[in-house]
Amino acid sequence: MRAHDAPVRVLVTRAAEDAARTAAKLEAMGFDVLLSPLIETRATGEAPPEGPVDALLVTSAKAAAFLSRLPVDLARAPILAVGERTAEAVRDAGGVDVRAAEGDAVSMIAHVRRNHAPGTRFLHLVGRDRKVEPDATLVAQGYRVTPWVVYEAASLPLDAAARGALATGEIDAVLHYSRRSATLFLDAVSRAAAGDRARAFLHAAISADAAEPLREAGATRLVVAAEPSETALLRVFADAASLAFGARCRSVR
Repeated sequence: MRAHDAPVRVLVTRAAEDAARTAAKLEAMGFDVLLSPLIETRATGEAPPEGPVDALLVTSAKAAAFLSRLPVDLARAPILAVGERTAEAVRDAGGVDVRAAEGDAVSMIAHVRRNHAPGTRFLHLVGRDRKVEPDATLVAQGYRVTPWVVYEAASLPLDAAARGALATGEIDAVLHYSRRSATLFLDAVSRAAAGDRARAFLHAAISADAAEPLREAGATRLVVAAEPSETALLRVFADAASLAFGARCRSVR
């Protein structure tokens, strides 16, 4: 068991390419971090669909990396990203005419309706496991949306260090960045026969959608970011941790 005054230990399960950045932020805030990615991003290798395209939709920063696989003229088409973080990734990948919605499908749909007429042809860069929106609503409203599945998120088990910490009670909190990673976490702790213990952790979710599986599983301490961004997630988590763990969070800022 850990000392009663040890730093709060946070389990981060997001994909490795993102987890290190999150760990650095948490450590700077005074937390002890345990990384065990439950998702690994892999390219599908699918070729871009053929046919004319007027604009691109990008709803994930991971998808932005695949812009380089498009013909040059298509990669220079207008691009609508779901939020500013994804827009930054698109620009870093070479996107030129890039606009950002407000972080969700609803704001993307509103942006499209304001700026594009029905009949506009969109190519949507997506992952294998994706939500039906914004595509379903856009198609219903007369837009033509073709998905291009550029990556898939393969599931991974909890690593040995995380399983050991789970078994010995050395995890205090967990951050959840997607509905799928939250579901994978619940599956992992169930297989480890640690579901009851895990439900009592402090859980922080980036959105109501990511929080839903945790709520349904009976998580007793669950907070949700005010908006779907890492900044908002870390803010609500730090506030909740200060209340939950008191003196152990003195160094959190």
